[in-house]
Amino acid sequence: MSKKIFTKKEIEILSKNPYVKSVSPKGITYTDEFKELFIAQNEKGKFPSEIFRDCGFDPEIVGKRRIDSASKRWREAYRMNGVMGLRDTRPGNSGRSRERELSIEEKYARLEAEINLLKA
Repeated sequence: MSKKIFTKKEIEILSKNPYVKSVSPKGITYTDEFKELFIAQNEKGKFPSEIFRDCGFDPEIVGKRRIDSASKRWREAYRMNGVMGLRDTRPGNSGRSRERELSIEEKYARLEAEINLLKA
C-alpha cells in the first residue's frame, strides 16, 4: 500500500470524480465501471497514467506508484477471471461462509444468474 496520505483537499477533489466509489486518507476505491474502462483502454495500448488523466484523475494527486500497482492488480485479476475479477466483491463476502455443499440445482441456479449478469 502506498505511503501517501491524502489531504482533505485531495480527498474532496477525488470524491468529485464519477469513477471514485469512496476515498479515505489512505486509499481510493474505484468503481467497477472505471476498472472495466481502464482494461479496455489499456488493451488498446494506452498507458495507465494517460487513462487516469483522461478519466479526470490528477496523476500528481493519485501518485505514480498507486497507478502502477492498481494497473498491475487489475490486469492480473482480468487475466485470471475476466470481467468478474474486476468486481468489488467485498460487500457480498461478509458474514459466515456456507458450511454445507451446494446441490446441483443450487449450483445451476447460480451459474444461470452469473450468465444473465454477464449478458446485461
